[in-house]
Amino acid sequence: MTATRRIGILTGGGDVPGLNSVIKSVTYRATELGMEVLGIRRGWEGLTHVRPGGEPDPDYVRPLDRRNTRTIDRTGGTMLHTSRTNPARMKREALPRWLSTEEADRFRTDDDRYDLTSVVLEHLDALGIDALVPIGGDDTLSFARLLADKGVPLVAIPKTMDNDVPGTEYCIGFSSAITRAKELIDRQRTTLGSHERIGVFRIFGRDAGFSALFAAYVTSARCVIPEAPYDLDALAGLLAEDHRLSPSHYAILVAAEGAIWQGASLEELGEADAFGHRRKADVGEALAAELTRRTGIESLAIELTYDLRSGQPDALDQIVATTFANVAMDLLADGRFGRMVAIRDGKYAETSLVETGRDPRRVDVEGMYNVERFRPRYDGRIGRPLLLVGLSSEVAAPA
Repeated sequence: MTATRRIGILTGGGDVPGLNSVIKSVTYRATELGMEVLGIRRGWEGLTHVRPGGEPDPDYVRPLDRRNTRTIDRTGGTMLHTSRTNPARMKREALPRWLSTEEADRFRTDDDRYDLTSVVLEHLDALGIDALVPIGGDDTLSFARLLADKGVPLVAIPKTMDNDVPGTEYCIGFSSAITRAKELIDRQRTTLGSHERIGVFRIFGRDAGFSALFAAYVTSARCVIPEAPYDLDALAGLLAEDHRLSPSHYAILVAAEGAIWQGASLEELGEADAFGHRRKADVGEALAAELTRRTGIESLAIELTYDLRSGQPDALDQIVATTFANVAMDLLADGRFGRMVAIRDGKYAETSLVETGRDPRRVDVEGMYNVERFRPRYDGRIGRPLLLVGLSSEVAAPA
């Protein structure tokens, strides 16, 4: 504990409800331990673009204390702001303005990619940061792992509405996303019923279907997930039956953004981001058009994704966020670096930081999803964690 006098904290990737609760709790606990806290703004960009020396650059560094974090847990988003910057693979136009063309050439790795990892290391040292608390999903934490491998003392906290970070059963933002999805889907029932439509609700889940699966679980909807390519005619038949049997003649389908039917593919649009991801074409629009054609029932694509990010965290996310922050500070105080806070077997835990390039965690189709009925499985729940997804397919990481 005596070796760590100043910690940095940052949020990367997409925002989720609960981030401000982590920031506040880390700050409060750090001050109890006699540590200073520097908030790094705009994710990893803050550590590539900041110019250390003299007073902290307010665009990228903000000292945090109990006064300026006292009420931030009452709102969603992140008061430190965020970005999808990957310092190891930056494009020329994303480089800091103070870096001249001649200087930038030292970091070039190919025609249009630059590795500023060494700049991040220099800036951490110049800012006097003894330990780092990065909060993010797979992409943000993959760069954290790279820093840890280079000797940077850090403890990571997982967040993503997809709930797919390897090594943990739960990521901050997941419960709020499902709570919000339930509210929005239930509100749409009256409109879908009034017009006798099939509603196709597109939800997060490029590679993993946890969000779609649990949104369907709490709304009794059918769902499709990336882990289980499906027979579109079979799905259309079941939705048509739901529509016929409903007194208001409507049906509901929750579709993860990466859920593709058998024999189909979704075009990837735009340029790849800093982590190599391109935006997929809208599966909701494509599905609604196909369902209309195959059933003769008007089908409506309804976009939910960004609504799920907005607003305050629900009670579960606030509890988990606050606790994750304090577990992270326990690890920092004990000098246990290169770790990630986690929930394993339904308990708060810590595990090895996600390996760079590792695939995201995915739904156990056999245990959690009824492929014939396009529904979550409601049976066989004894022994499974409350509201969480077990890690039976993963080997527990050594302490």
